[in-house]
Amino acid sequence: MDPRVREHARIIVEHSVDVQPGDEVLIRGGRHTEDLLIALHELIGEKGAFPIMFDQPARANRAFMRAMDPDDYDEIPDTLEAMIDNVDVSIGIRASENTHETSDIDPEKNTAFAQLMEPIQSKMMEKRWVGTQFPAPGNAQDAEMSTEAYEEFVWGAINKDWDEQREFQANLVDVLDDGSEVHLVSGDTTDVTMSVEGMVAENDYAEKNLPGGEVYIAPVPDSVEGEVLFDMPLMTQGREVQDVYLRFEEGEVVEHSAEKNEDVLSAVLSTDEGAKRLGELGIGMNRDIDRFTYNMLFDEKMGDTVHMALGRAYEWTVPDDMERNQSAIHMDMIVDMSEDSFIEVDGEVVQRDGTFRFEDGFDG
Repeated sequence: MDPRVREHARIIVEHSVDVQPGDEVLIRGGRHTEDLLIALHELIGEKGAFPIMFDQPARANRAFMRAMDPDDYDEIPDTLEAMIDNVDVSIGIRASENTHETSDIDPEKNTAFAQLMEPIQSKMMEKRWVGTQFPAPGNAQDAEMSTEAYEEFVWGAINKDWDEQREFQANLVDVLDDGSEVHLVSGDTTDVTMSVEGMVAENDYAEKNLPGGEVYIAPVPDSVEGEVLFDMPLMTQGREVQDVYLRFEEGEVVEHSAEKNEDVLSAVLSTDEGAKRLGELGIGMNRDIDRFTYNMLFDEKMGDTVHMALGRAYEWTVPDDMERNQSAIHMDMIVDMSEDSFIEVDGEVVQRDGTFRFEDGFDG
């Protein structure tokens, strides 16, 4: 077996979710992930834990989604809820043969299904969990890379010294934890401010996301003001959405557009009230992710980017005595910050043109 696969599995088991003896470990992965599944099962067995496989092929999921009517379902199945209640750990492995498999499902149906499944998502967040990527053909094609080159890219971003990455990112965590207002500018198209006062900055060093490589925080929900052009595309609901433009007033999206698949954006915004507000500001810091690949798990971690997520704010970023934006969706979108851009915290520039003030080459 490729030693990079074994290292990937070791990081998942020992670092990301810290599998313990007696744990029941739910694993979701498809046919392209067999080597990683084998390595995980071996390590889980060595830990004295028990693996539970759950695989829902994308084509089967598409068939169900096209046939079902969300109005026929009042609640999630008891069996699914019981499974989530009883497991201790969840490992989700992405590996696509066709990343556009669900592109012919109506956007409104997608958002309705997301609302139906929201209780499951909430329960899953209470577990030790991680989402990761196996280098599969569909993802390599999206990235316009050969399979071999994509393998190098994926494992280069995943199999790294995460303690060193944590220390690097801690510099920015300290800035945000002490800060009150964040101001982001990129060219003539993005100029937005938001309060983060009292919120908790999270250092993502590959615990819930693998790869990790970002620092993120929840904005105060009604504080976001200004406009943003997300100039990098995103894939959602099996569709590519390009050049998303949002204008915020008192925290809420009051104007929106997209150059491609605007109907998908409109459907997402209409999911619920929380979908019209930001639940996350994330700042990419993984320097081993140096190119855009149409995979948000990687793209949002690029060092010269910021991303903002419409919808749900993660519970651990919002203190109990503060308002948390709640929604059935969490949709990340990216702004390129490599040129003619800066991030200010309380009026002080902390990043200019993609370089942080604690890095060599920073021009304040």
